[in-house]
Amino acid sequence: MNAPFETSAETAAQGRQVSAGGKVKARLAQPRGRSRSRRFGWNSLRLRILAAVLLWTGLGIAGIWYSATRLFAKHVEAQYHDELQVHVKELARLVEIGPGGTLRMDRPLSDPRFLEPMSGFYWQVSAAGQETLRSPSMTRGHLDPSVAHASTIRHLVENGPSGPTITYGMLREGPRGKPVHFVIATDVRLLDEIIASFTRELTVWLTLLALALLSTGLVAVSFGMRPLDRLAVATARLRSGRAARLEGRYPEEIAPLVEDLNVFIEHNRKVVEEARVEAGNLAHALRTPLSVITDEAERLALDPRTEATAKVLLSQSGTMVQQVEYRLARARAAASGAGPGAFSTPGEVLGPVLSALQRLHRERHFVFEAGGCEEAILRIDPVDLSELLSILLDNAAKWSREEVRVMLARDAGSLTVRIRDDGPGLTREQIGQAFEVGTRFDAQTPGFGLGLAIARDIALANGVGLELAPVADEGEGAPAGLDALVSIPLARADEQG
Repeated sequence: MNAPFETSAETAAQGRQVSAGGKVKARLAQPRGRSRSRRFGWNSLRLRILAAVLLWTGLGIAGIWYSATRLFAKHVEAQYHDELQVHVKELARLVEIGPGGTLRMDRPLSDPRFLEPMSGFYWQVSAAGQETLRSPSMTRGHLDPSVAHASTIRHLVENGPSGPTITYGMLREGPRGKPVHFVIATDVRLLDEIIASFTRELTVWLTLLALALLSTGLVAVSFGMRPLDRLAVATARLRSGRAARLEGRYPEEIAPLVEDLNVFIEHNRKVVEEARVEAGNLAHALRTPLSVITDEAERLALDPRTEATAKVLLSQSGTMVQQVEYRLARARAAASGAGPGAFSTPGEVLGPVLSALQRLHRERHFVFEAGGCEEAILRIDPVDLSELLSILLDNAAKWSREEVRVMLARDAGSLTVRIRDDGPGLTREQIGQAFEVGTRFDAQTPGFGLGLAIARDIALANGVGLELAPVADEGEGAPAGLDALVSIPLARADEQG
């Protein structure tokens, strides 16, 4: 059956462009840079440095806040105590005690706060049997005269006219030995308000300082880690095949590592090239003698006397040709898969392959169902993918009756290429032997039994999944073809950059 290469309606709906030669033109997605979430992942060096900066900044700011508030509170309290001691001494000098023990004050204290009603600053002078003198600020309540029980100044925290007060007092003897009590006080809340106001302002400024330090740390980390970002981009270019070495200039701490890696890459490239050249030379060197041996064996086979010997020579020559071709294919697959490979898309690879196989197997009908996946970016070299799919498609065309169908399906991390033929299929036991070197289930079919073995080696070298599965007839359950399933990893966004 001679049928042209055709695509499904779904493929046409996706806008796939096919040239006159049958080559699928697929547009590569634009590469994207390394995402910020990965830059600050849990295992990120940036995150570790920022966490250290945050920790030490937090500890430093907390230490400054605690020590500053304690020192300020201690300083304010000492200042208040000194001030009240001065005022109680001043009060004792200003109060005059008459001959009969009467108390009189010539002028007010120097601090005007003792004149404002309920200002929180109070004084009181009292003696037994005499009228108690009070500051104009104390419009209600009184101070406890028992605080002043000695000639030295003592202080306590007592309840005052407007709440808890810091109270100072001293005792002076009056006429006939009667004691006169001098008491002066200020509200605790005034001291607490000063300390609280300072604490609030200090907290605001230290918070701003912490934010500035963290912002500086973030800028410093981003700037300091920029060479590593450039190294990651250079590595991605190397891995994608868009560069042959690590490019760019790097700081002194990284430059030796980059230089050593470039030396290693260059050495590895030369070793691979030399190995491939030597493998090719060996193959050419062996093919000529094998051709001579084969020709001589065929000539000897015409003579009945040497026919048996000729058959042995032909059999061994065929085995040698088979091994040479297989080892060469393995060397190509290993060399390609070991180095940094380029990306490919199924559309750009399958177009030429299907077009060539359609001309080779004109009696077969090839159907391509892309399913909108022809522009998927695959992590495999286009040459390797082309050789792998060519082997599987050629094998399917050899065994199919009329049709070979190629179907693409995509999941989260890979693309599956399903190659289905409508041939006799294989049993489970035969599938277990299909990938062995030299396996042939029909001696009449041309070939050396190397195709699937080579396909397996290419798949292993590139991290690609490959398996065979029988297709059962829906009505009778009998074998009705064979599926070759190729699972190819999709390229990540950072690998494309």
